[in-house]
Formats: sequence, structure tokens, C-alpha cells
Amino acid sequence: MENETIIRFGVFLGLFSLFALTEAVLPRRVRSQTRSKRWVTNWGITIANTVFVRLMAFVLPVLAVGAAVDATNQGWGLFNALMLPVWLEIVLAVIILDFIIWAQHLITHKVPLLWRLHRVHHADVDMDVTTAIRFHPIEIGLSMLIKIGAVYLLGPAAIAVILFEIILNGTAMFNHANIRLPLWLDAIVRRVLVTPDMHRVHHSVHRHEHDSNYGFSLSIWDRMFGTYIAQPEAGHDEMEVGLEWQDDRPARLGWSLALPFARK
Repeated sequence: MENETIIRFGVFLGLFSLFALTEAVLPRRVRSQTRSKRWVTNWGITIANTVFVRLMAFVLPVLAVGAAVDATNQGWGLFNALMLPVWLEIVLAVIILDFIIWAQHLITHKVPLLWRLHRVHHADVDMDVTTAIRFHPIEIGLSMLIKIGAVYLLGPAAIAVILFEIILNGTAMFNHANIRLPLWLDAIVRRVLVTPDMHRVHHSVHRHEHDSNYGFSLSIWDRMFGTYIAQPEAGHDEMEVGLEWQDDRPARLGWSLALPFARK
């Protein structure tokens, strides 16, 4: 779709800047590490991800949006068979894709090989807007393959996939941000969307807490499937974020990229 990359990148930068500024003015927790080293590492990881996905585009004939265009042209997928109104197709496609990402996230916690990749994200000992872009390139590649397969099965309009990607990226940055929402506002928002306080439970050092609240966008799936935990046992100010590496190692780029291949 024309200008898709520019539009998505512009929205990403705008929202990233907004959440970074907000968490600097209204932080929820005191940082245990300075921004500088963590941000260089987390941005380094996302640059590696971008390069990896671009390389995938040379191997695969299409990526997610291209798959939607191809599915439409070929008449493949559920929505191309149903011929629903465009607005309804977009709404349903976004909801179904969000559930698929929720299920994928849950699976990465349950399958040991996938958890080795996903723990790069969880190893961050602070949680802020850059944690949302801290995923190992191999995990990003696998996620892209899942999205491509889902798009071919569903056959949604390309605009639905673009909107889904924008919503997913935006809400992930929002709920990873170190933002202090008023408790009354958090209670209202989390009825629909995952809030920073809700998702912070998922980044607890305790296994029973980080095996909960898998949602990135909609909060309904965790409530529906019994994986919802409202608050961390230690409270948001005292809880520990991250995994067993409570030092500066997760803030190192080389260590983070090598973590899935470490013996432990």
C-alpha cells in the first residue's frame, strides 16, 4: 500500500515521543538504571529487528500487508469468502489478529525453546517505552511468519492489517511505558485496553505473575481465559521487574542478543 511505511513510522515516532515525554514527567516507578545504556541497547535490538525483517522480505514474496493484498487479489481467506461490509471486516480482523497475537504470546511462555527467545524481552530490569521494542530478531521473524499465515487464512483488507499493526505498536508502547495513571482512570481503561499497571504484573520476576496478563492491546482475552492478575503481590513500587539477572547485563546489547543461546 502506497506510503504505508512512512505512515506507520511517523505514527510510531509520534507515539514513542509522547509516551517517553509522559513517563519523564509522570513516572510510575523510580528507575533502577539510567536511561542511556538501556535505551542504546533496546534501540540497538529494534534496529537489528528492522534489518532482519527487511532481509526476510527478500526471501519471502510478501510480508503481512503484502500478504493481505495478495490474498485479496487471489480471493483467498475467510473475509474474501464472506464479503462483509468493509467496516465490519476491519473491526473483526483487528480483533481476531489481536487474539492470535495474545495466543502467540502465551505460547512463547509455555514452550521452552520459544521462552529462550522471549526472555530477552523480559530480562529488562526496568520497564519503560523502550521495553516495548526489545524483542530478539529471531522472535520477531517467527512472529512475522505467524502474522503472514494468519493474514492468508483470514484474507482481510490491507487497511485492516495496517490499522492492526499501528494499534498493536501503539498500545504496546503505552502499556510498557513507566506512566502513572490515576487509579480511577486505570480501572476504566483496563476494562478494554491493557494499561501500564496491568502489564507491569507480566514483567514481574515471579513466574506465577509473569505467566499472566499476556495481552498487548485488548484486556478481554486474559479475563476470558483466566490468565488475568489485577495487581502484583508486592505492589507496583516494591515489585522487582525482570528475570534472574538483576544487574547491568540485560542493558548490554551483545549479552541480550546472545541470551537465547546461553546455557542457562
